[in-house]
Amino acid sequence: MNQAKTVTIIGAGPVGLAAAAHLLERGLKPIVLEAGDSVGHSVRQWGHVQLFSPWEYNVDRAAERLLAATGWNSPEPEQYPTGNELVERYLEPLAAKTTLASHIYTSARVTDISRVGFDKLKSKGREAARFELRYQNGQGPKSMRADAVIDASGTWHSPNPAGANGLRATGETEAAGRIAYGMPDVLGKDRARYAGKTVAVLGAGHSAIGTLTDLARLATEAPETRPVWLLRGNDPAKAFGGGANDKLAARGELGATFAALVAAGRIQVESEFRVSHLAADGPRLTVATGAGSCCRQVVVDELIVATGFRPDLDFVRELRIQLDPAIECPVALAPLIDPNEHSCGTVRPHGARELAQAEPGFYFAGMKSYGRAPTFLMLTGYEQVRSIAAELAGDHEAASRVELVLPETGVCSRVDAPGASQCCGGPAPSAVDACCVADANAKQEGKAGCGCG
Repeated sequence: MNQAKTVTIIGAGPVGLAAAAHLLERGLKPIVLEAGDSVGHSVRQWGHVQLFSPWEYNVDRAAERLLAATGWNSPEPEQYPTGNELVERYLEPLAAKTTLASHIYTSARVTDISRVGFDKLKSKGREAARFELRYQNGQGPKSMRADAVIDASGTWHSPNPAGANGLRATGETEAAGRIAYGMPDVLGKDRARYAGKTVAVLGAGHSAIGTLTDLARLATEAPETRPVWLLRGNDPAKAFGGGANDKLAARGELGATFAALVAAGRIQVESEFRVSHLAADGPRLTVATGAGSCCRQVVVDELIVATGFRPDLDFVRELRIQLDPAIECPVALAPLIDPNEHSCGTVRPHGARELAQAEPGFYFAGMKSYGRAPTFLMLTGYEQVRSIAAELAGDHEAASRVELVLPETGVCSRVDAPGASQCCGGPAPSAVDACCVADANAKQEGKAGCGCG
């Protein structure tokens, strides 16, 4: 692509703005379309949450170079920002005070993408046709054309439902008034909703254990608050993580804190609880694993569903997109991030080659590129868009070059893989060079390790 080419980026979150910064450095013209009314709209929804990674892992290098020209004071690299701090101290200055400002359009929700003059079926000459994007803003429907598209719209607004089979549980729609998805601010603006209530949290990832940890803290201030953990699996210890061996220290600390709360009985644990039915009964909500006499159930005031997210693929339906059938991510990326296969350790850095689609010039990036996989790190997204920008500029060598070293996670996510019951068992002691209890025990027996990390 030559320097006159236009690249539309969907989403003005951290990865979308980083993509724009890299494209500008390459002499290309980025146009950022953000559905929300401000940059970082999705991040603001979890603004109360502290990130697991410090500032040094959350600032893109091309974005930092743009900010440096404005006299921006970078945060201390070792400090851990909240989502709100990420927006206020990084994304807002990047969007308002640098040359990116004239390239960003907020309140612009993309509804459809196609090729000019080509439906999905037509092939001959397709690669030479520009992309047409239709979007909606306060003035009504709009459209624009671009030579390439990077979809960095994320997955925050497409949460997975409560049903263990991937569908909405029976009664989930009708009970919507007692259900929240993601990570509500139970200690802040949502406190009145949860204080003094029996609150079930469904999920086993960091969103779930972070929310349960906050609910346990709320219970010290409002003693009638009763957190209930609904866990689909059979081993709570798998959620405890790598402890002191997690190089993202805040994440390791969260797992260790949560493990102590469970051990102290401050969180009621319901394992092997696969939700299928929800029923509102007056002011309370019955959460059940089935119907009839064989079901298990808990009765709560509120349910928080923290079972992850999935990509919204509706507006790319007219493009030729190839996705892994299980993870819903680019096919070449799937083996690197599949949570059924991926154990403790790192995901290999990747870029344009792994993210390329059958529709030349179109890329998923950021959280959306991971489909349903929960293992995304912001730094990974920055490396993705650096590589994509290089590829679009014709610098294939730079596109294929790896410029990222990821921190060791020390977290076992091999939940359903063969031998999973041998894995993790909670964080390893801090004095032991191991990623989890099982790994530490194996090394004490003279073995190489348990295979987690």
